[in-house]
Amino acid sequence: MAQSPHFCPCAPLGSPGISTFAINSFTVITMFLSRIGLVLLSSFSASAFAPAQSLKIIPVPREIHDAADQSLANGIEITCATPCDPEDAFAIDDLKTALATRNISVSASAPVHILVTRYGSPLSRSIYAESVSPAPATPAQPTAAFQPEGYAIIPDSKGIALTAVTSAGVFYGLQTIKQLIEGDGSQAVLHTATIRDWPAMKYRGLSDDLSRGPVPTFDFQKKQIRTIAAFKINIYSPYFEHTMQYTSLPLMAPPGGTFTQAQARELVAYAAKYHVTIIPEQEAFGHLHYLLNWEQYSPIAETPHGHVFAPSQSEAQKLTHNMFSELAAVYPGPFLHLGADETVDLGKGQTKADVDAQGLGPVYLGYLQKIVADLKPLNRKLLFWGDIAMHDPDLVKQLPPDFKQATIAVAWEYNPQPRGFAKFITPFTDAHMETWVAPGINNWSRVYPNWNNALPNIQQFTLQGQQLGATGQLNTIWDDDGETLADNNWYGVLFGAEAAWHKGEASIPAFQSSYGSVFHGDSTGKIDEAQKEIMAAHQILHDTPLKTDASDLVFWVDPWSTDGQHQATRLRPILSDLRLHAERAITLLAQVRTSNPNLRETDAIDALELGARRVDLIGLKYQLTDEIATSYAHAFSLQTSHKKEDREELSRELSDINSANGKLQDLRNNYSLIRDLYETAWLKSNRPYFLRNNLERFDLTIQLWLQRIDKVRTAQRQWSNSQSLPPATDLGIPNPPAGCPMMNNAGPCPNARSSK
Repeated sequence: MAQSPHFCPCAPLGSPGISTFAINSFTVITMFLSRIGLVLLSSFSASAFAPAQSLKIIPVPREIHDAADQSLANGIEITCATPCDPEDAFAIDDLKTALATRNISVSASAPVHILVTRYGSPLSRSIYAESVSPAPATPAQPTAAFQPEGYAIIPDSKGIALTAVTSAGVFYGLQTIKQLIEGDGSQAVLHTATIRDWPAMKYRGLSDDLSRGPVPTFDFQKKQIRTIAAFKINIYSPYFEHTMQYTSLPLMAPPGGTFTQAQARELVAYAAKYHVTIIPEQEAFGHLHYLLNWEQYSPIAETPHGHVFAPSQSEAQKLTHNMFSELAAVYPGPFLHLGADETVDLGKGQTKADVDAQGLGPVYLGYLQKIVADLKPLNRKLLFWGDIAMHDPDLVKQLPPDFKQATIAVAWEYNPQPRGFAKFITPFTDAHMETWVAPGINNWSRVYPNWNNALPNIQQFTLQGQQLGATGQLNTIWDDDGETLADNNWYGVLFGAEAAWHKGEASIPAFQSSYGSVFHGDSTGKIDEAQKEIMAAHQILHDTPLKTDASDLVFWVDPWSTDGQHQATRLRPILSDLRLHAERAITLLAQVRTSNPNLRETDAIDALELGARRVDLIGLKYQLTDEIATSYAHAFSLQTSHKKEDREELSRELSDINSANGKLQDLRNNYSLIRDLYETAWLKSNRPYFLRNNLERFDLTIQLWLQRIDKVRTAQRQWSNSQSLPPATDLGIPNPPAGCPMMNNAGPCPNARSSK
């Protein structure tokens, strides 16, 4: 069908086809709808549809009723019913780009249509009215809560129509439509529905650690912006200790790991198109170790080469002033984040006398007030972490009104709390301060994030924040030991989006059954099951006497060290089950890759598989090293025997430990493979900066097993030459676990296999 000259396909204002004719007539619009196959919208009643049970959307819309499916085998048309606002045109182009990656044709002649219109015209009013269920006695009007970011969608026999009051509402409505389209190419289907949707929380954010190891590439940061916006997150907060560039602090930012001011300006402009505001967080009190390591700044450190500014040093406040003045110049949004958490050194050095005399709370809050007062000319709301101030709720209530009006307290806690999260929130809400809540995705210092902690933490902290009057959620990514991979994190990031948009308690089971389909295009549920398998692996590690999870510490510990032997004693009963969960995850991912060549976000699938392989190696290393210890003890016991069969068995035991397919080689090979997979995964999202620290850890571990291979090979030659073996202690091999049978292929040691 030829493009109607009266309707823009959402090109920018002033482009050919719309500059000479403005559409204001409801009659003309109705004629157009008839031409493209959309019947009069007022003939459809939202109440005619049953609540949607099968549609998978993240975040789940506030009100949704599903309708008939439309095949997109012959493509789809996306049209503005009025001249397109440039922001709406951008949002439609974003949808078109997403459809193009899925080989779905967008064409003016397509039989299925998406109609977009801003609220205000008779048509848009009709769309909104039809989205309300049950229909009120008089036509409904958008509420104050709906207007800033809400949208309404109604179905038609030929497609769907969308209206919203603002460009943000149009954008979010189109993001939902992305998810209503399932499948790829000629197999794609549009699930039509009646939807009326708006967020529970005004601010829905992601805090991203850019200072404890990985620093993302600029392209990956843009991908982060696009992705979080697609799930209706509207705040991105990069966390800086030392990686932001400041002209006033040339020593601070490291070569290769610096986020430049030019990049900051570009990212701000990029994010604005996606309705994302960037809030830079620069630590202004604690967490400044990298800066305070420089001798030039030693006088302003609370303790030598420590972490915290000394409040008594005026130069510290001046330095903060300079940093935030530069930040304000490149980040024009309404917020800046002071950090000011975990000031662990405070009162241990230069300010000890003040803290002893006044108490920690007054000294801390006194300095924070000085910072806020000094930065008042910047005319920004200043966020600060609430972990120190929360312990002095009476002092918080006594803070001056100017301070309360100028700041937002961000309450944080990263684990489930059986007694609830009120103690983190109410010290600020009771003081009539604006408050946000900050859960965490539990990715730090783990081979893969622990969703057993993250999901209930995000769910309940956000819910209780809503109930207690918090206006925002700032979900957090932390990279504490520097090993974390960004593509591990999407599951927790998306559930944070769900919880912040969703009014009330977000459903963990509903999210878990939707994630694979929505994010990866997997209709089989196998990616969802793979995530659950890693959760199960974390859980059985937690249920041991160690009360651990699949942490980097457990992954790296030498199983023959004192610490490793301590861990081994407690982990042996669950090693088989641990590995089976990890291997099921790997198998599920292999199956879904084979069955669906059109999976999306495959880097995240690769990262999930790598996490599963690392979990599996945790179990394997303890199994193999126990078996090596047992085999060597058995071989050592046979060396005085003159029986031919005993000597042959001794050689077999040594060969089982060290040969082309020996157990020592298994450990070397597995660490080498994971090292290479890890490096590949890192470079997909991060700069090379800091990578060497992590690869050296792999290389050191590989060298450890190579050295042990050489030692056992020397012992094998000694046996060949002198018919004697060195004691196991000379080779670094511990005694076998108590009760292990000292015979080849005798099976696992007691308790090494689950009773299942």
